[in-house]
Amino acid sequence: MSSSSPSGSGGDLTERRGIPAAKFIQDVETYLSQSGLDPNSALAFHQERLQQYKVVEMKLLAQQRDLQAKIPDIEKCLEVVATLEARKGTGEALLADFEVSEGIYSRACIEDTDSVCLWLGANVMLEYSCEEATALLKNNLENAKASLEVLVADLQFLRDQVTVTQVTIARVYNWDVHQRRVKQVTPTAIAAADS
Repeated sequence: MSSSSPSGSGGDLTERRGIPAAKFIQDVETYLSQSGLDPNSALAFHQERLQQYKVVEMKLLAQQRDLQAKIPDIEKCLEVVATLEARKGTGEALLADFEVSEGIYSRACIEDTDSVCLWLGANVMLEYSCEEATALLKNNLENAKASLEVLVADLQFLRDQVTVTQVTIARVYNWDVHQRRVKQVTPTAIAAADS
């Protein structure tokens, strides 16, 4: 989020992982005078900030969906490796269906094995011993869960900033409407008092 803040309000903004915090505006008139903005400029700035928050929220939600889909896959891989390790040395073959391509499955008979192949991404597959695969998958699972927790906290922080920004927009707009009405009433009241 590269938009600069209006002058006079940038020094006390904090952030969370690159997401700037929205500042609650207690007194609109003081805020406008200190920042040197007119109501329309202040509204434009906060509406732009709101749009930036929405873009960041969409990216974080996409990352959250990816992690939520990834965690069950890692858990399933851990279960398969554990099953292979449990059957090792028993002489009992494991009959398994595996996905070759989207919607295309093949059946395999897996004899005793000391290694498994794991997809690492970007069309890369490596062979690991069952112990190494278990350690790698457990580490990946822990990292994915930790990343998901951070993302959930980031989304909560972001939603709070969206709320504060929406309240600020409403406060500035309502203050501007009130000021316009006061200016309209004053000349009318003066004209009525003169007559």
